[in-house]
Amino acid sequence: MAYRSGLTRYTYQKYEKGESRPGNPANPTLRTMLALSQVLGLPLADLVPDGAPDLRSR
Repeated sequence: MAYRSGLTRYTYQKYEKGESRPGNPANPTLRTMLALSQVLGLPLADLVPDGAPDLRSR
């Protein structure tokens, strides 16, 4: 999965755990999200959790 997405195994494992550094949530780039959706054969929207915050209100 990591290889096909163009990610290192370490980075992919961190995304699987949902963290980028211990205690900090993962924040993948759009490129990474697109690569994962293509490898998985899923629409990009399926990788975004329900109830994602509206970032325009910041």
